[in-house]
Amino acid sequence: MADRVPMTKEGESRLREELKKLKSEDRPQVIAAIAEAREHGDLKENAEYHAAREQQGFIEGRIQEIEGKLASAQVIDVTTMENTGKVIFGTTVHLVNVDTDEEVTYQIVGEDEADIKKGKLSISSPIARALVGKDEGDVVAIRVPSGTVEYEITEVEYI
Repeated sequence: MADRVPMTKEGESRLREELKKLKSEDRPQVIAAIAEAREHGDLKENAEYHAAREQQGFIEGRIQEIEGKLASAQVIDVTTMENTGKVIFGTTVHLVNVDTDEEVTYQIVGEDEADIKKGKLSISSPIARALVGKDEGDVVAIRVPSGTVEYEITEVEYI
């Protein structure tokens, strides 16, 4: 059995929605496109047929990928947990740069959910690894390419 992969409730919902769309909308559309292209005759020189078959391959591959991720997912819903102020997977962490007073907020999520522009940090990122296990009020030194930056954890939310 593969290792369990942590995932937030939101990440699981998004994957399930994508899987549903792929199976109920995209797959039937591409099957219909293949059937229509077959009716046009010679398949060797039929670009529509080959494009539809290629798209079908992508769709089937993505379906298998999502089903695999969901099968090995360990869904963690922090909203059901008591807020102890400790940084764990799924929490939203408010930080203040000790030197510049710049404030940043990150949610620690699974690797597939990570999106730095939306403030979602992968659990395996250096920043998240430095934060996990720390408490509100702690100062954390995080190594970045330009050196070491110290952040104070001002708030930990279980939302």
